[in-house]
Amino acid sequence: MSNDVVADEPTVIDEHREEMLQIMRSELGDAVVGSHIRPNDDLWVRVTRDAWVTTGEVVKAKLGCTFFDFLSAIDWLPSPFGRDMDSQEDNVVHGQTLKDPAPMVSGYAGGDTRMQVFARVTSIEQGHGLTLKVDLPDDDFSIDTWSSVYRGADWHEREIYEMFGINFVGHPHLVNMYLPGNFEGNPMRKDFPLLARRVKPWPGIVDVEPMPGGDNDDADEEEGSAE
Repeated sequence: MSNDVVADEPTVIDEHREEMLQIMRSELGDAVVGSHIRPNDDLWVRVTRDAWVTTGEVVKAKLGCTFFDFLSAIDWLPSPFGRDMDSQEDNVVHGQTLKDPAPMVSGYAGGDTRMQVFARVTSIEQGHGLTLKVDLPDDDFSIDTWSSVYRGADWHEREIYEMFGINFVGHPHLVNMYLPGNFEGNPMRKDFPLLARRVKPWPGIVDVEPMPGGDNDDADEEEGSAE
């Protein structure tokens, strides 16, 4: 076997998505703070919060992304409860030990804060799409609404408001869709405690019932034959 050093594989250039990114940089300037291209597959672009609405307008007008896929949020904060919210029975079965949560790590195009809003838009005619991301300051979970740019964002923003506690400034009707009006807290935040897991362990070995044909059935048959 040869010990020669294998040359690095040539870098794949996705000219189409590079052009999309360049258009966004030309239109938005320093508002583009992060990006990632997976060649021949997808594009992620992170922008500043102040430019969020303008970004939607740019990708719709300049990139032809008139189709709204979805808008959501993600809380990158590792659970402050560590592994305590896992089923303790499962930890015993698999020989695991409880560990402190890992450091906060964000995904493609990066991130500098705990909470991010992200959206997916597509150009049906040109056959491309991209994912847009924006960081929210840790002391101000709010951002301007996209409902005036993409009508489909209306209900998505209401859901995020309810589940993550993110305020969409200018939204015409930001009210709960799922939870009772007097519900306290935002269930999708990492620091929201799932108290049911502490009151009663989630399904583990304690809830497993014997399968048909198992040892218990064999014992019953033996008892029946002995009578």
